[in-house]
Amino acid sequence: MSMSEFGIVYAIHIITVQFGSVVSKVCECLLRKGPLSSRDISRLAESDINHNKVKDILYLLIQHNCVQAFSIEPPDGSESKAIVQYIVLFNNILHRVRYNKFSRIVNEQLDSKCGAVLDGLLSNGRLTLGQFIERDRDSGNTIGSEAIRDSLQKLVAARFVERIPSPEPVLGNKEKEPAKRRGAKAAKILKEPETLEEQVVEAATPVDAIRFPLIFEEDSNSSLADDNSNITEGKRKQRDVDTSDSSSGVIWRPNFEEFIHRLRHKACVEIVKERRDEGCAIVLRAMLEVGRSQEKKVKTDNSAPMSVGSIYEEVIKTEAGRTMLQERVEACLDQLSATSSYLPAFVNEVNDSYIVDYKSIISVAQKDEIEAVVMRRYGKEAFRMFRYLSQEGRFVETDKIADAALTEKKDTPQFLLKMWKDGYLHMQKLAVTAPGMYTPFLLWKVNKLIVTTQMLDEMYHASLNLSLRLAHELEAEKELLLLPLDKLEGPLKERLKKVKAKRLLLSSTMFKLDDAIMLFHDF
Repeated sequence: MSMSEFGIVYAIHIITVQFGSVVSKVCECLLRKGPLSSRDISRLAESDINHNKVKDILYLLIQHNCVQAFSIEPPDGSESKAIVQYIVLFNNILHRVRYNKFSRIVNEQLDSKCGAVLDGLLSNGRLTLGQFIERDRDSGNTIGSEAIRDSLQKLVAARFVERIPSPEPVLGNKEKEPAKRRGAKAAKILKEPETLEEQVVEAATPVDAIRFPLIFEEDSNSSLADDNSNITEGKRKQRDVDTSDSSSGVIWRPNFEEFIHRLRHKACVEIVKERRDEGCAIVLRAMLEVGRSQEKKVKTDNSAPMSVGSIYEEVIKTEAGRTMLQERVEACLDQLSATSSYLPAFVNEVNDSYIVDYKSIISVAQKDEIEAVVMRRYGKEAFRMFRYLSQEGRFVETDKIADAALTEKKDTPQFLLKMWKDGYLHMQKLAVTAPGMYTPFLLWKVNKLIVTTQMLDEMYHASLNLSLRLAHELEAEKELLLLPLDKLEGPLKERLKKVKAKRLLLSSTMFKLDDAIMLFHDF
């Protein structure tokens, strides 16, 4: 999905708050102009930034995983050298407001020491083991070099931390690449990346043996290694790759992809729990754990097939699932596989195996979010029209919409036009003609791609406004917040309580709004 206007403005705002206005000018230039060389940036940036300053800013943004350098291989016969260009990583900028969510995942699934090590990476962008230890010595709450080494190993084994990507990948020149014929099956598996950003990220990402080297040093029975990981392949590649960390020279960074992967799974479980029941949620959580290691991308439509036996084995590993008999698990799988007029199947049964349909689960939550906005903004009548058109999935005439939504025919066009003007509906004008007769009429349809793009842009706008409001509130009460608590009495103490309550409300609203952004953009 391409960046929207408010998506760009929101990303610029995040960079401005965290790095300052000068850095944000370079970032804005890349967001609006696309990939550029450092000299082009210094020429096109809207403020007077010399070339050396631009290079320093680019190194800073690379350090914090917001920009990636790359070059494109020159055509055959060309004597020109490949020019290094820089592309902004829009997704990674958005991830910067999710660091609290990432820390919570590690603290819950590993331990607080791993959380402390991750926090150091999130704050500094990239670190070596030696830099981790040095930071720990300088801190007031030291945990020791051995604890740091062990925690780092756990984080890499869980894929929360990865080795940094290639600093400057070279993309192949498409003009010189011969057309490759692939069979229908291969075409489904090998999909071309949709955007240049995805191509650059894919080219920069090393193989797993290099990306997660500590995993392949573990014994295959280790609790730190994924049982279903491609250990054999990693050990085979290890002959050609030095995966040792003895020199402390390996540079590490957070693996945002894995965090979004875990948050997507968590969201799916919450959706199923809300739309089905607790038992179905327990079974789905077990299915996600069984198939997690086989999912190579976050936006996977379906999981790998899994048997009832493997699902049940995972269910009884959890405290909540120990009381469940296999018969109960099978009943939950039947529930998850059932369809109705208002809910699709969340799990598909194929040849005695079960496959999680992520696309169906996420689409239900997206539909709920969109319909909630339509209800708040346009009222019950418009909501019924929108839901009817969503279910139909085709162009429908105005009078038929009025009949289905049980609304007055004279009022129906007004509601439809309001939603069309705001981008929630697609309209088509047609006419019936005959000798001496001309009868125009309108057809309406929900275009999901347009609606989700519109919703996402509105959510970026709302997040921007909330962030600006929070900054304004804190700036207005800056002096009060700096006063020692023991010196606050009477009205000042009450005022501080109100300021903290307002800050908590704005922060929690931003937190929930970001969950909705992930639902449409990342999941």
